[in-house]
Amino acid sequence: MKKGCIVILMMVCCWSAKAQERVAADTARVDTLAQVIVTGFEQNRNRMVSGTSVNVQYHNDADFNNKVSLVHAFNTAAGVRMEERSPGSYRLNIRGSTLRSPFGVRNVKVYWNDIPLTDPGGNTYLNQLAFNNFSSIEIHKGPAASLYGAGTGGLLLIQTLDNNRRHMTVEYMAGSYGLQNIFATARTGQSNSRGLITFAHNQHDGYRNQSAMRRNNFSWSSSFKVSPRQELRANVLFTDLFYQTPGGLTKAEFDVNPRAARPAAGGFPSAEQARAAIYQKNLLAGVQHRYQLDTHWFNNTSVYVAYAEIKNPAIRNYERRSEPHAGARSVFGWQQKNPGNEIKLVAGAELQYGFFNTSVFNNRQGNPDTLQTDDDIRYNTYVIFTQADLVFDNKWFITAGTSVNRTKVEFTRLNKYPVTTQEKTYGREWAPRISVLRKLSEAFSVLGIVSKGFSPPSMAELLPSTGVISTHLEAERGWNYEAIVRHNTNLPNGFLHVDVSAYYFSLKNTLVVRKDASGADFFINAGDTKQKGIEASLTFLKNFDGFLDNIYMEAGYTYSHFRYGSFVKDTIDFSGKTLPSVPGNIFSVLMDFRANNGLYTYASYYYASRIFLNDANTASAKPYHLLGWRLGWQRSLGRWVKFSIYAGADNLLDQVYSLGNDINDPRGRYYNTAPRRNYYAGIALSTPGK
Repeated sequence: MKKGCIVILMMVCCWSAKAQERVAADTARVDTLAQVIVTGFEQNRNRMVSGTSVNVQYHNDADFNNKVSLVHAFNTAAGVRMEERSPGSYRLNIRGSTLRSPFGVRNVKVYWNDIPLTDPGGNTYLNQLAFNNFSSIEIHKGPAASLYGAGTGGLLLIQTLDNNRRHMTVEYMAGSYGLQNIFATARTGQSNSRGLITFAHNQHDGYRNQSAMRRNNFSWSSSFKVSPRQELRANVLFTDLFYQTPGGLTKAEFDVNPRAARPAAGGFPSAEQARAAIYQKNLLAGVQHRYQLDTHWFNNTSVYVAYAEIKNPAIRNYERRSEPHAGARSVFGWQQKNPGNEIKLVAGAELQYGFFNTSVFNNRQGNPDTLQTDDDIRYNTYVIFTQADLVFDNKWFITAGTSVNRTKVEFTRLNKYPVTTQEKTYGREWAPRISVLRKLSEAFSVLGIVSKGFSPPSMAELLPSTGVISTHLEAERGWNYEAIVRHNTNLPNGFLHVDVSAYYFSLKNTLVVRKDASGADFFINAGDTKQKGIEASLTFLKNFDGFLDNIYMEAGYTYSHFRYGSFVKDTIDFSGKTLPSVPGNIFSVLMDFRANNGLYTYASYYYASRIFLNDANTASAKPYHLLGWRLGWQRSLGRWVKFSIYAGADNLLDQVYSLGNDINDPRGRYYNTAPRRNYYAGIALSTPGK
């Protein structure tokens, strides 16, 4: 299969050398990037006057890697770091939020087409998404609790439908370590309706032993205008995911053979003997009603149901989880617009309810054996919010909002008699937020934000892999102070956008992951942390009339000065130590060159500085440099079909590094090795969008 792709690539390259036909410039891409509209916090404004710290990723501009994950796309954003311990095992860090995430995505609220992807227990299965499940992703940094509920780590708003009415794509990709991707997308649309159906199959043998992955993903999204004032939307997302979990290595094991899975030790089997893996199925279905009652009043209401089924044979045990949940969100709004002035008031509520079950067994070579624990968990949460937006003279943009949050969790342990229930309520927490933006000119704006975040422990933290119910944990609370400067220059046939922010986040009752001697995770409240940072991003696009069609560049720099405040654990004082898992400096840059004959080339660079691996700062991972490259060619085959072929490589510098460290492991099993130099090639057929 790989040889066949190489032969096709050579044939097409020869053909392209003879081609003289000019390919039209991608003007849609120029318009989209130059006029980025931010929808978060119910604002729908150009990013120059958006009252939030935000980065927007578009599908077309994330289309530069092997598409087995979204790691490359997320890591181009300043202040954002995605990790992948093995294919399919994600962690997302927005300003340090992986401090409490040994696995999965926590403390970041995620919505897919306005439906909560984050469950009532605070966990998000971001790995259920495939590459063609989005058209845009808004990454909001800093607490967003004033409008979206509990959380201090940020907000993701993922949208699927775009303005492309009719479009079909079929794509196949193969690469190193058994990589194979198949994508199929069909968009339909008329003046009053739009639809999208996607299918994705991803599989990977993995770089390490016991790290294979397979994912099948299906989604359907539709939009129908019932009347000029009413619109109905429906969405379905289904994913069947399997991935193996190789486990962490010690420094000695990492140096000898970084491709090895965790060996047997301390009376526990190896990852391969335990057949350690995740079997995960997710189903999400929701509907949304948008109603413009008159020129002033509107309402957006979403209702959803979801179900997650998890099987996890691990080194210590075998875990089964069933997680049905449902929820609704409704926003009422009133707005009045006059030339240069505007007032907009919104108020609403979001409610989620989950009835989960977690059963833990002994693991007998990948199969459940003797029952250890069996817990029913009821988890319900609500947020009631209100917000006001004011615009004066088209120069002052003021947003002020607040929410009240309540979360209640009940654990009923069924395998012990008499059956008892433990419960914990995190209640009536206020989370205000205010932002003031001054538009100094068409090219400059300055923004100040003060916001409070509130984040109760997630279900996985209250019931960690030790099996001990931890209702003693307190919620995180903190205030964030931020200043942002934006500059946008419209160039002839292009633009330059620069965004620089500085923030200080003071967090109390910080949740930190720990591991016991067997490697099981548990959590503690670690006093307070002081998180200071600077983020800078640059976006540049320039069109040309000659052989070169356009140049696109995106660069980001992140400086993180994260320290513990007062934190004493037993007799050890960690006060003033650097928070583990967060690089002090991150720099990324990507450049894309496109020619008028359809040829394009892309290069990316990513640097992460030293990362401390424990609270005592006695162990660390070395800095690393990643270089990626891709060459492709696109051509129209007649009027109705567009042909694309490409080949590329990741980690060209052949770095040996860990992408997703297991912090605070008492035996030093910190390292999860990422793939070394690897290659891929793909081919796609599509119809031009209309």
